[in-house]
Amino acid sequence: VQLQASGGGLVQAGGSLRLSCAASGLTSFRSYGLGWFRQVLGKEREFVAGINWRGSTRYADSVKGQFTISRDNAKNTVYLQMNSLKPDDTAVYYCAQSYDVDPSFNSGRYRYWGQGTLVTVSS
Repeated sequence: VQLQASGGGLVQAGGSLRLSCAASGLTSFRSYGLGWFRQVLGKEREFVAGINWRGSTRYADSVKGQFTISRDNAKNTVYLQMNSLKPDDTAVYYCAQSYDVDPSFNSGRYRYWGQGTLVTVSS
């Protein structure tokens, strides 16, 4: 099982990025919730956004209206569209598949993790 995150990079404040996370070797991709987390060095990994198999979404308050999560079950891929980026959004972003059908805010409820992709927002 592999989750491959991509799309990170350096962007100026106010810019946009779209992260992708492609799953392979995962026959149950469409059955479980998917999430994006982020982590800054020295801090705990925090929930950013999640989506269940039907496409229902949930977001951290800090990114509501700014980030959009989506999934393409035919491509075994989950996306995170990030707009109006701020320096505080700088972090390593991770995708993950949940143990549950609905995505949790709790990182302990996720069983498979991608390797992370770095997003750097300059001021």
